[in-house]
Amino acid sequence: MAHDIVFFLAPDDETAAATRLQNPGRAFESVTCRFIEPDSAIAEWDMYFEEPSAEVPPLEQLHGWSWPKWVTAPLNDGVEVFALPQRLTRALASASSSELEELAGRWIIRLKSADGDDMTDEDLLAVLQGVAQLATSAVSTGGGLYSWSF
Repeated sequence: MAHDIVFFLAPDDETAAATRLQNPGRAFESVTCRFIEPDSAIAEWDMYFEEPSAEVPPLEQLHGWSWPKWVTAPLNDGVEVFALPQRLTRALASASSSELEELAGRWIIRLKSADGDDMTDEDLLAVLQGVAQLATSAVSTGGGLYSWSF
C-alpha cells in the first residue's frame, strides 16, 4: 500500500516521469491522498466506467483488467509514476455527481473487504471529485493525468 499518493496534471509522459524523485504536488495541479493502492484504484475506476454498476465485481475480474502503464519503471525506492488511461481521463471529466458517488461507494466496499479496519481514512468521494476536476483540466488542455506514489 502506498503511503503518499498524488494525482496530478502534466503536459506529457516525459514531464510526469521527471517528478519521480520528488512529490509533484508542489509543482503541478494535484490531489493528494494516503494509504491506497493507486494502480488498483485506477483499474477499479476504469472498469467502472467501461461496465457501470454499483455492484463490486469479483476480484478476479479486477485483476484481469487492463492496469495503468508505468511512466517510469519502478525501482527499489518504492516510487511509482503511472499514466491514467485516456479513456478513463475522458470518463472522469464527463462523470456526473451521481456516477462519482456510485463509484466511490463501490470503491469503498472493495477497500473495506480487502483492508478492513486498516482502510484509508481519506474521504474517497472527495478524492474522486478532485481527480475528476483534474481530468476536466487534462481534457481541456490536452495534457495527461498521472499518479505519483511512494
